[in-house]
Amino acid sequence: MGWKTLDDMDLNGKRVLVRVDINVPIVDGVVTDSTRIRRLMPTIRDILAAGGRPILLAHFGRPGGERRKNLSLSQLVPTLERAFETKVLFADDCVGPAAEEAAEALQPGQVLLLENTRFHASETKNDPDLAAGMARLGDIYCNDAFSAAHRAHSSTEAIARLLPSCAGRLMQAELEALEKALGKPERPVTAVVGGAKVSTKLELLGNLIEKVDYLVIGGGMANTFLVAKGMPVGKSLAERIMKDTAAEILAKAEAAGCTIVLPSDVVVAEKFESHAPHQILPADRCPDEGMILDAGPDSLATIKAIFEKSRTLIWNGPLGAFELEPFDAATNAAALKAAALTRAGKLISVAGGGDTVAALNASGAAGDFTYISTAGGAFLEWMEGKTLPGVAALMQAG
Repeated sequence: MGWKTLDDMDLNGKRVLVRVDINVPIVDGVVTDSTRIRRLMPTIRDILAAGGRPILLAHFGRPGGERRKNLSLSQLVPTLERAFETKVLFADDCVGPAAEEAAEALQPGQVLLLENTRFHASETKNDPDLAAGMARLGDIYCNDAFSAAHRAHSSTEAIARLLPSCAGRLMQAELEALEKALGKPERPVTAVVGGAKVSTKLELLGNLIEKVDYLVIGGGMANTFLVAKGMPVGKSLAERIMKDTAAEILAKAEAAGCTIVLPSDVVVAEKFESHAPHQILPADRCPDEGMILDAGPDSLATIKAIFEKSRTLIWNGPLGAFELEPFDAATNAAALKAAALTRAGKLISVAGGGDTVAALNASGAAGDFTYISTAGGAFLEWMEGKTLPGVAALMQAG
């Protein structure tokens, strides 16, 4: 695929600079969700097993180039030691004498964590001098932070040009999954795109209609498309100002041979709250006081049938107001159908985005998807067809 993995590198006795994403939530000094740290374990384990010495580069929050105690990575050392089951040392800078001394002293079997890269304002400017300072600390560069790959920063882009470079296990898994989903997918390909606003996903929709066979649109976005087709949506969330744009997308999809799937029936309530009184109506029968909060059973049956004949599924965004019962029904049922088809070996399913991950976890379907990306912005930019600087740098370095 044009980039190297850890398997392509001689790691024995080498100091391996690993760009990681450990931007985890902390409350009163305690990590409340260590998912991102746990997902790094295969990379750290494999480097240590091959005789390499991992040195971790990471950002934390948005300090804007200022040293801020509450954004110091030092507070993550205990959590990292528990996850990696080894000694984790800490250097209070990511470049300079202190960092160089700590890197030089690092022993086999140990891990070194460097201080927040964003304590240097030039990190986000992709400063080559800062990258050169980081590069002096190691022999090999390994990027395992796909979630930061859409940023051209010193620790994600410039440094990859200065050292022999490769992808870590998490980055490797992400890139392989994405290649299967959109690069060279098994057809038919279906994309599910939900969320509140068409305006935030114009580039995404424009890219997908050129690449997928079916595009299922849900959530508030679907209401905007219903408006474009002249249907009433009452008080539903909809970007009425975007109706002409939605109509253009429908026309372009038809020309490209992409079938856009909108709700044929909807679940309507007068209040946006859990267990609000509701009714199922045809999509063109929403009353003036009504709000469309979910796709109806006929729509769900159509979506399930499309999943049945698909070989690849890409999912970003819920089908309805998934945070409110029972308006999570269509999202949950569709997710469980995709999970069952994946489990049976009939579907490659890749999902990503904050609301998507939350919805799939809530439905109980997440564990059976082929791959779930926690990358957020990077996942969306990949779906939009954009070049990710961190990935491009690995390819050029490879």
